[in-house]
Amino acid sequence: MKYQNIILLITFISLTMSSCKDGLLHEITELNLERALSPTGLTAQVVERTGVRLSWKRVNNAQRYNIEIYDNPDFSGEPVKEVEDVSFDQLPYTVLGLEGETTYTVRVRALGEGLEESKWISVNFTTDVEQIFNTVDPETLTATSVTLTWPAGESATEIILMPGEIRHAVTSAEVNAGTAVISGLLSDVTYTATLKNGQKTRGVISFTTLLGEGVTKVSPGDDLAGMIEMVDEGAILALEPGTYTINASLAIKKSLTIQGYRPSDRPLIKGAVFRLSNNSGLILKDLVLDGSGNGSGDQTVIYEAASDSPYGDFLMENCDVKYYRKGLYYVNVKARIPAVEFKNNIISNIECDGGDFIDFRQGIADELNFVDNTVYNSAAARDLFRMDSNGSNNFGSVDSKITIMTNTFYNTIRDNTKRYLYIRTSKNSVSVVKNLIVQSDALYTDQNATTITLLSANNYYNAPNFTVSSRSNAKNDSGNYTSLNPEFTNPDQGDFTINNIDLKLNGIGASRWR
Repeated sequence: MKYQNIILLITFISLTMSSCKDGLLHEITELNLERALSPTGLTAQVVERTGVRLSWKRVNNAQRYNIEIYDNPDFSGEPVKEVEDVSFDQLPYTVLGLEGETTYTVRVRALGEGLEESKWISVNFTTDVEQIFNTVDPETLTATSVTLTWPAGESATEIILMPGEIRHAVTSAEVNAGTAVISGLLSDVTYTATLKNGQKTRGVISFTTLLGEGVTKVSPGDDLAGMIEMVDEGAILALEPGTYTINASLAIKKSLTIQGYRPSDRPLIKGAVFRLSNNSGLILKDLVLDGSGNGSGDQTVIYEAASDSPYGDFLMENCDVKYYRKGLYYVNVKARIPAVEFKNNIISNIECDGGDFIDFRQGIADELNFVDNTVYNSAAARDLFRMDSNGSNNFGSVDSKITIMTNTFYNTIRDNTKRYLYIRTSKNSVSVVKNLIVQSDALYTDQNATTITLLSANNYYNAPNFTVSSRSNAKNDSGNYTSLNPEFTNPDQGDFTINNIDLKLNGIGASRWR
């Protein structure tokens, strides 16, 4: 009898609770709000220097949103920008035309039909330096002067040039014309000009003055090999625009510079291989190097003579390099190069048939910097950066530091056994930062000797083996990387302009395409 009473009691309690639960559920579904819910997750990203890209999470009972932007944190006075009736489908929403170097507070509220508007949510952001300078017209550049322009009538008070802290007070006539000519500059110097309006910066631009006196000018009809032999140590050979057909080796037996006279109209050197000896250093700058005419199919740069003493530094900057069959840079002799740098180049169709892309066999570099370059359709079945242990055997004290940063790699290595990093020196450290790697089957490395000290903010698209390679001893990127489609404009035609705004905002890949 007691047992039956317990069963009845439990049944009664269950029915009572079920009834309460049903009522509670009914009450919640019938809940009516008099005010729209506030948006959440408001973010503000600065775009195009003086604009902001806004985003927030959807509010269920909202049909539209209002935006207000103030130049103070207290929302005092009138907003500098106000946008009404923004739909969620318009997000992310971009507001342009703000002032540079200014901290703003933006707030957003939701509105729904028949409801009071929600409470505001807000966030702060600071715009970047404004940029109203026009591109410098190369025809106005000389060895000692530059003409700087900006939209006529836009206010400015001063132009400051560095290095040298050259100050030019902007006149009212120059403001009206949007033009200022600055003289007294040094030749072959890269200056950065800053346009100021009081304390605010309105534009920043860099330019390089032309080569002046003391250089050896070379014309397309001259004997380039003979002039290299003739000039003194440290000479600068300034090549006039045009085509220089070499189809042979150029012997570099002294440290010198070979560069285009006008960076805006670079000379084309066809079929040249640069062979270094006698501890020489070399700068190649503002050139187009086409190896298709060289019958040997050798690398672009080859070190020929062994030495116990260091070679001079090597720099390749602002060059287009293409159609060298064996590779780009080859050191198969006992040679120590203190600094090797590739900067702001476009390198394509380096097949690497018989060698790797950058290939140290017997030699070594104290520092190898590969920064802001574009490499495409290259090293189909070879390694990209190679530095063998023989370099350490020859120069045991050298601790090689390798930096690979803000480059764009496309269709480079289509063999899943090959590596971007084939580094086997006894002492090395490798940093790989903010590179864009697209269409590659390579992995980073499967070498225990390769010491990757930093992998950060790289983006891999159709390049799976950099993050999940199952190859024995593979070193994968497991940190803060992304896998976004860069949305290149036309990669088949060599146009790698990035249309993915997140990659652009985060500074991924070579700067010329962002």
